Amino acid sequence: MSDPHVKVNNFKNALSKLKEGIAKCNNSDDLLRDGLIQRFEFTFELAWKTLKAVFEDEGLIGLNSPKSVLREAFAAELIRDDELWLAMLNDRNSTVHIYNEQLAMEICKNIQEKYFIALTNLLENIEKRL
Repeated sequence: MSDPHVKVNNFKNALSKLKEGIAKCNNSDDLLRDGLIQRFEFTFELAWKTLKAVFEDEGLIGLNSPKSVLREAFAAELIRDDELWLAMLNDRNSTVHIYNEQLAMEICKNIQEKYFIALTNLLENIEKRL
């Protein structure tokens, strides 16, 4: 079992890097776009693994997949929009396994307009819970 406070700090640092990526992202520059997507993938991974560590610290074990952790986070009201988070998981999975420029531009838009806010809200909710 890992210390949730360490995970929270790692998640916070990744979120900060994601924010920097959003500020610099330009859809006409595929290198910056790819960098933003990479930071999103990393931040999303830390988000669900941080949630898992929080739940394990509270005695809830057996959550081994992002989907099961997200369901529990929704039930615990740490996230509000489960459909948004499942879309985020789907986008993360898409970027890891395939590359399509149109999809990359769409995912960047989602990161900028929806995902960053949801990830930031999650961090705030976790910090309140701890």
